[in-house]
Amino acid sequence: MPLSDEARALALRCEPRVNELARRMARESFEQLPGYADLPGDVKDLEIAATARHGVRLFLRRVSDPQPGPGGLRLFRERAAQRAEEGMPLHLLLRSHALGLYVLWQALREAAAPGEEGALIELVDLLLQSHHSLVGAVAETYMDERSALEAEQRERRRSLVRGFLDGTLEPGPALLEELGLEGAALVLAVALEPADGPGGGPDPLSPVTVRRRMRRIQTVLDQTFGTELLFLSDAGAGRAVVPRDCEPPGDLARRLTRACGAGVRIAAVRAATPAAVPEASRTAAEVLRIAGVCGLPPGVHGLDDVLLEFHLSRPGPSGRRIAALLDPVAARPELLRTLRTHLAQQQDRRLTAALLGLHPNTVDNRLARLAELTGLDLGSPRGTALAIAALLLHDTGQGDGGHGSG
Repeated sequence: MPLSDEARALALRCEPRVNELARRMARESFEQLPGYADLPGDVKDLEIAATARHGVRLFLRRVSDPQPGPGGLRLFRERAAQRAEEGMPLHLLLRSHALGLYVLWQALREAAAPGEEGALIELVDLLLQSHHSLVGAVAETYMDERSALEAEQRERRRSLVRGFLDGTLEPGPALLEELGLEGAALVLAVALEPADGPGGGPDPLSPVTVRRRMRRIQTVLDQTFGTELLFLSDAGAGRAVVPRDCEPPGDLARRLTRACGAGVRIAAVRAATPAAVPEASRTAAEVLRIAGVCGLPPGVHGLDDVLLEFHLSRPGPSGRRIAALLDPVAARPELLRTLRTHLAQQQDRRLTAALLGLHPNTVDNRLARLAELTGLDLGSPRGTALAIAALLLHDTGQGDGGHGSG
């Protein structure tokens, strides 16, 4: 609805006061807002005052043109992005816009003469009508900018943590200070235990489900140790660093399993110094892998739990030859799965058959075929030890000539 001539005339009487009103907002009215006094003087006198001046002029233009162009809020959006980048709280930014509205209302009220109450009501109606668009644009831009900044910060921190744990970044004083590491630490490796599918093999989870469960793991670990841990996750496995010398609680596996609704395997290795964390991370990941290969139930594992197997899995001149023992059955996943399960179940053929959904005779036939193809005699201690070592080394790629010499 167009404004009356009286309302336009009243608004135009405020036009000569635009600079005065902008200064009043930036240097007097806004000072009552918590935290505003701490802002730099140039921010108040230049950027905030200029934004206030633009806001007043924008309102006065709307008096003459009720349908302004789409660019009127551009400056407010730019300033909102700047304030977000500088870390100004959103409540302070929105309060300044609300208070600016009040200052403009005061100016209109002061300029109104007796008998101009109707014109004043028209202008206040226009003022309130346009304010929600302004506040919405400011809040939306601020939140978008903060989200982008936080995403950048998370990605930068993730890159630092990855480089540190992988050993590609030198653990210098600046990096350790940024990561919050000073002394001894506890390094954890965690992995979701795959559930068996209808066919007896692992039932793959969707990427969304995996990410959700890994976030739950991170949340539980943060809550358990009372601080935000350095945490890195990929495809159902993760690494975490507790920035102090401690032991994981005995019920940690139960807490994580309850949070995820699935089995969780954990390896814990202590690092005496921050510089020892990358090696502890590699050791924890290897302990986790070996515990799975050896069929240990999901839970918290330490190096002592798999000490012999860890030793057997080390690269060396003989590693490639031991791993190559399984090359004849590399294309027979059912034989490898039967071997893993049989060794994990202490070579109990009936329990192996039950877990694989097979008849015990089928297990015997598979193991006999595996022995025929590989020469591994599971009936002897030496043959069993070689089979375990071959599985451990085969998983690291040594059977493909990745390490060692023969």
